[in-house]
Amino acid sequence: MNIRLAPRLVLLAASVGLLAACATQPQPLQGAFNPITPAQATANDSTGAVVRWGGRVVEVEPQSNRTCFVMISTRLGGSGRPYWASDDVGGRFLACRTGFYDPALFEKNREVTFTGRIAGYENRRIGQYDYRFPLVDADVVYLWPVREQVDVVMTRPAPWPWWGWW
Repeated sequence: MNIRLAPRLVLLAASVGLLAACATQPQPLQGAFNPITPAQATANDSTGAVVRWGGRVVEVEPQSNRTCFVMISTRLGGSGRPYWASDDVGGRFLACRTGFYDPALFEKNREVTFTGRIAGYENRRIGQYDYRFPLVDADVVYLWPVREQVDVVMTRPAPWPWWGWW
């Protein structure tokens, strides 16, 4: 190998590695998953499909040996984090995992991503409406940090960056 080319290859490999690290999901959310939404899974029986779904918490139900989450589904961004737009929802789903998950931490509207297998379906009522929920037997429950909202306020327009410096 040409000695002059070796440092360039090392720099290229490091750059590619850094870019790949920025574009990936957290380790627990990585893997191959079926690309269906909860609404699609409800329309076509998809029992046994391995999925990665996320969204916002509607309700948390601690039970004797597991905790179930009632979720409203949204599509996921490149990192696996739920991407929330007011009317961009993919249906509702239930996700259950062994153990206790505190409802005070997993409060309403928190963003959570799950990986697991569709174990079946459960009929429940939303108000007076009968709704068929796909039930995910979750392997991973990933609670995302609360997004901080920052409001930027400009006191006056500055068309040139050096205005006001003197």
